[in-house]
Amino acid sequence: MNTENKRNKLMEVQKELSFSGAFYAVKQDEVITGSNGFRNRAEKLRNQVDTRFGIASGCKLFTAIAVAKLVEMGKIAFDTKLKDCVTEEFPHFDKNITIHHLLTHTSGVPDYFDEEEMDDYEQLWESFPMYSVRTPKDFLPLFQHRKMEERPGNTFQYNNSGYILLGLIVEQVAKCSFTSFVEKHIFDSAGMSGSGYFEMDDLPERTAIGYIEEPGDKWKTNIYSLPAKGGPDGGAYVTVADMAKFWKALMSYQLLSEEMTKEVLKSRECVDAEENIYYGYSGYMELDDNKDIIKYIQMGYDPGVNFRTVHYPSSERTIIVCSNESEGAYELLRVIERIL
Repeated sequence: MNTENKRNKLMEVQKELSFSGAFYAVKQDEVITGSNGFRNRAEKLRNQVDTRFGIASGCKLFTAIAVAKLVEMGKIAFDTKLKDCVTEEFPHFDKNITIHHLLTHTSGVPDYFDEEEMDDYEQLWESFPMYSVRTPKDFLPLFQHRKMEERPGNTFQYNNSGYILLGLIVEQVAKCSFTSFVEKHIFDSAGMSGSGYFEMDDLPERTAIGYIEEPGDKWKTNIYSLPAKGGPDGGAYVTVADMAKFWKALMSYQLLSEEMTKEVLKSRECVDAEENIYYGYSGYMELDDNKDIIKYIQMGYDPGVNFRTVHYPSSERTIIVCSNESEGAYELLRVIERIL
């Protein structure tokens, strides 16, 4: 199947899935892109390939690279303890929590969004005003005085609070806001000119509004469902082309040195032994039986936000799918993987 036929097939698949968003797929020199649905339903403004989409937890990878950059600069180390690089007090936290523990979701700190207790991220904001959450520090009342859930290093447990703490570390070590550090050392370095940590009540042009489906084929926006501004655990906005630039910059050592990049991309915690899924500083990854990396996997889910990206290092394949609805990215990505 030639490139044009692949593109036409994927345009059909988007419509079959009622997908709303954009995708970008590249295999060596072959590039296929497309979009479908509306970035603004009320105004009937269609999504385009250059539309900016929220990616929820997909940007935890940016946080990890920001931390690695500070390690490379000699400001901190992966075994530096949390208590030694932030001024805030966490009275019930273990004193031996390290940056490594936070990066690998093995810190045992209480997660402010516990998926076992809450089915819906929107529930967080019923008693805590989302419009006041614009910096990492703003999240602290949600978990700062709670007790540990596990001992550090004991078990992998996906944890948003850990990444909020990493953002605090970046701010206090770099002496600037977390978002400005990422925008300078990652977005600018990779040429991601359409990306940023935008505020929900001040979105720039070409930004998709997130939509949540309700009973009766109705839709509402997600403006009351997310923090006003994203940060270290999620909430950046990107274009699909910018995410392709990010992967290229990361894998060609433009963001970090070759040695540090390999450290970031290394597998560390087994998440699913049956499926050979591991977690490292760079997020999830699938390994083969020889423990070589087949692909890196990054994902993000929020109300009105759905994001998936994979990178296959051996075949130089990269796929990015961004949606401004709560579902659809994974289904489209699976089809693209087969076609590409």
